[in-house]
Amino acid sequence: GFDSDNSSGDFSEANHKVAEMLDLDPHQSNRSGKHNGEAEIQENGIKRHRTSLPAPMFSRSDFSVWSILKKCIGLELSKITMPIVFNEPLSFLQRITEYMEHIYLINKACSHADPLERMQAVAAFAVSAVASQWERTGKPFNPLLGETYELTREDLGFRFISEQVSHHPPISAFYSEGLNKDFIFHGSIYPKLKFWGKSIEAEPRGTITLELLKHNEAYTWTNPTCCVHNVIIGKLWLEQYGTVEIVNHSTGDKCVLNFKPCGLFGKELHRVEGYIQDKNRKKLCVIYGKWTECLWCTDPTTYETYKKNERRGGEQKKSKPSEDVIKSENDEADDMPEVQDTVQFIPGSKLLWRINCRPPNSSQMYNFTSFAVSLNELEKGMEAILAPTDCRLRPDIRNMENGNMDVASKEKERLEEKQRAARKDRARDEVEWHTRWFHQGTNPYTGTSDWLYSGGYFDRDFSDCPDIY
Repeated sequence: GFDSDNSSGDFSEANHKVAEMLDLDPHQSNRSGKHNGEAEIQENGIKRHRTSLPAPMFSRSDFSVWSILKKCIGLELSKITMPIVFNEPLSFLQRITEYMEHIYLINKACSHADPLERMQAVAAFAVSAVASQWERTGKPFNPLLGETYELTREDLGFRFISEQVSHHPPISAFYSEGLNKDFIFHGSIYPKLKFWGKSIEAEPRGTITLELLKHNEAYTWTNPTCCVHNVIIGKLWLEQYGTVEIVNHSTGDKCVLNFKPCGLFGKELHRVEGYIQDKNRKKLCVIYGKWTECLWCTDPTTYETYKKNERRGGEQKKSKPSEDVIKSENDEADDMPEVQDTVQFIPGSKLLWRINCRPPNSSQMYNFTSFAVSLNELEKGMEAILAPTDCRLRPDIRNMENGNMDVASKEKERLEEKQRAARKDRARDEVEWHTRWFHQGTNPYTGTSDWLYSGGYFDRDFSDCPDIY
């Protein structure tokens, strides 16, 4: 993100036009709880989360990212303040929570007896974690120091807590666990931003760890690099590139995934290719697909034969898997979408993952997925049990979500000023900031510095939480 506590905060957007309003059905509006904050309980006892935001996204057509960035050449990107119109109404802590959208892949990994199948499911989960960023060119709000976000989804079988543990540099720590005590998922994210003139690159820092408790296994990896193109002129678009290595620290197996850069003619756009090898470096399977669509795996011999025929100019039909194949691989994912794949299917491949369809009005809701739409939902009675530092209570994000852009901009400025004043007071009194739910330590599997969950959040003793809003 680009927000900073060094901002002037004098930008007002009240006089700019709002995008065409969504055609919302009044019954749907009430069902999704946008007016009274209450989520309907279905007959099976599972909460039905909202399907739309209270207001459509603000039009960015009258604004230029370059008009801001050209004044900031040579400055550290984390200290550049962007007008709120370039944001989306979520905190970066909530964006991290979107890793859990495809949690059924973790459940698959937990259920498999074969370590190769577990690694395949974990690899698919690592790819799916970045899929929600597709076409999401709005930036999330930078979390304030001490900000938190919690999410409990009994229907999906997990609970999640995150905290902004450092402001300069910005570091977000998270911890999630299965409600059935079958997995632990945790890590810390420190994105390193670079401005290349026509593009902005976010290089991920920090380790992501997934522990499968039943199998006594731990997997670690880092995310690929994310790049936003055409920040000066043209339509903004995203690509992910770089090598992701997933290591099973129990078996020594490794999955190497290459997120390919677009290339000169866009032939490699969104493509992911890689393989799984055992501790003796023997290739066990090949993985291929697109992080915006789907992921398949096949055995190395079949893959090499196919590629040789392709290089020889052989007639390659764009084979499509049968409906039976897709159904058999996705019995655990009830909401698999009907999508038109552009991935060249190799006969005999097994489907590992396919992206979820987005809501029909997603383009007017910051290109959110259905999962993302529900993240900032404030249900009736929730405010009384949330930590006072929870993202849902941030007035700038809440006002932006409700379409009150001018109020949101002023609230954002107020919060940044309050954060600056609090830091000055600590410096004057020589008081050190202490994180509440995480502590700095060593990742037990990689030996590198990491932020680890201290525990106790869900005991709900929030008496010593800071006043950041």
